[in-house]
This record gives sequence, C-alpha cells and structure tokens, in this order.
Amino acid sequence: MNTNVNLAAPVGALAFLGIGFVFVVALLGLVGSLLARKFRFARIVLIGMLFVAGGYLALMLGFSLASQERTLAQGEEKHFCEIDCHLAYSVANVSQSKTFAQSTAQGLYTVVTIKTRFDETTIAPWRGNGLLYPNSRIFTLFDDRGNRYAPTSQSGSPLTAPLRPGESYTTDIAFDLPPDTKPTVLLINEGEWETHFVIGHENSPLHRKTKFLVEFTPSFIRAVDHTPMGGNHIVARRDQ
Repeated sequence: MNTNVNLAAPVGALAFLGIGFVFVVALLGLVGSLLARKFRFARIVLIGMLFVAGGYLALMLGFSLASQERTLAQGEEKHFCEIDCHLAYSVANVSQSKTFAQSTAQGLYTVVTIKTRFDETTIAPWRGNGLLYPNSRIFTLFDDRGNRYAPTSQSGSPLTAPLRPGESYTTDIAFDLPPDTKPTVLLINEGEWETHFVIGHENSPLHRKTKFLVEFTPSFIRAVDHTPMGGNHIVARRDQ
C-alpha cells in the first residue's frame, strides 16, 4: 500500500502530542525556576529540553532518510492515514483545454481528475459508519524542467466534502501552464502545518514523496472541454 507516512499514523500522532506536552511542562518549569532564581535547576531543565528535542529530531530525520520516492501510474492509489481509517487518492484522467469552468487560460489548462475514495477496509472496529471530513490537501504539478505549478481552479465535488466508508467522488483540478510546457508528475500532500513535525510523515524534513505520473490519453486528439453548466467546447488535447 502506498501511503503518505512510513510510520503508523497513530504512533506518529501520539509522539507529536507527547513531545508537545513534555515541552509545555518543561517550559513552565523553566520559567518558574528562573522566577525563583533557581538557575541550576533551570539549566538542568533546559539541557533536558534540548536532549528530548534532539532525540525527536533524530527520529524524524531517520524515518525521512528511510523513506522511498515513488511515482504512481494512473489509477494507482495513494492512501492518506486519518488515524483510524484511510482516504485513497488516484488520478482518473488527464486532459488539456483552453477553457475550464467558464474561464480561459493564459496558456493552456492541464486538467487532472482526482478520485477520492474512503477505503472501508481500513476502518478501525470501533469507528462505525460516520462521516469523515478530509483534511486540506495541497496540489503541486511539476513539468519536465522541474518547475512547479499550483492549481488555478477546480470543479466537481469539493475535496473537503465528507464521505462515509466505501463512498467516493471525483474532482477536476486545473493548472494554467504555458502552451509548450510538458507536465510530468503531480504531488498531493496534506496542508496542515503540524504534519511537518510528525515522525514518518511525508511533510517532515527530507522525507521522500509519493507522486502521480501525469499521462495523457494517447487515443484522442481532440476532447470535450470541462464546463460546470454542461456547455461543450471542442479543444485540443496533447497527443503522446
């Protein structure tokens, strides 16, 4: 299974919360000892804090260096661990269009259709059939020169729409690229800031990424443009 972590999500989350609690307690002890002018005790607390922080950083970097870079083909899934269940993302389709959602590209839109699926086989026994509200996601498209592009618009189901186990939906993500640009891979990762400090998380420093290969359908030269109101526009599609 391709996931956004290489350490079990509950373990990483508990470690993050645990070190946060330790630092809060230690910081209170440090401030209290300084106010009481107990400088020797304050020095011990400060050294302990540095030791704990160093150990945590070493573990985080160790898991990052042990991670592997992966590139997934169209249809392959990347699982995002939500503590007691998984959301699976995959690329369902890639096309190019001059217009998208009633807007015109400065260059040419690369439209990536993302499928979001709540994998019911990853549910903890106690979870039940309740709704899952996805965390925020960041999408970054890379071209063959290594340039990065952020989305300009999207249509279809919102990426934060809740799901029940086994449910899925698709979302069209549009990137406005220069006409001669060749997109190669797409990165989907979490948007929450705290994930950058979780051991084994893809967002942690030096952790290698799992990306999606951007492949155009070779059998079509022209395609119907994506429009939310059902209006069809014939536009050129890149042919490999």
